[in-house]
Amino acid sequence: MAEYQNTTVSSGEMTQRFIEFVMMQAQNAAFMLGQIPHPQTGKAEVNLDMAQMLIDQLVMIQEKTKGNLNSDESRILAGAISNLQLAFVEAVREEPSNKTVIQPEASPQVEEKPREESAPEQTDPDGKRKFVKSYGSG
Repeated sequence: MAEYQNTTVSSGEMTQRFIEFVMMQAQNAAFMLGQIPHPQTGKAEVNLDMAQMLIDQLVMIQEKTKGNLNSDESRILAGAISNLQLAFVEAVREEPSNKTVIQPEASPQVEEKPREESAPEQTDPDGKRKFVKSYGSG
């Protein structure tokens, strides 16, 4: 069994790791947007659902780390998100004629029962709407 080594990591090393993480996620999203060709086929493939999930994860990281990043980390994360969001919009507008679009597998259709009550709309102190998911009375 390998021993666990408790080592301290310098601030510079943590910054480098964070930037590498952001760039790796951004590269994965770019691949899903068809900006990077598939290594085996050489063709660009688009999977908008997966690209959206990766972009949303970077936005979540940005929100969760707000106030805890140095200027380089913040700048690189914000730039990656901005570039990917623009690329996503362009990919949605593009015709799939020159790219292979990967469709997610259809999920089984579930019959919805009518809801007896809907949850009231709520707002938080900032005036933003809060959406409450209701699964009906149970």
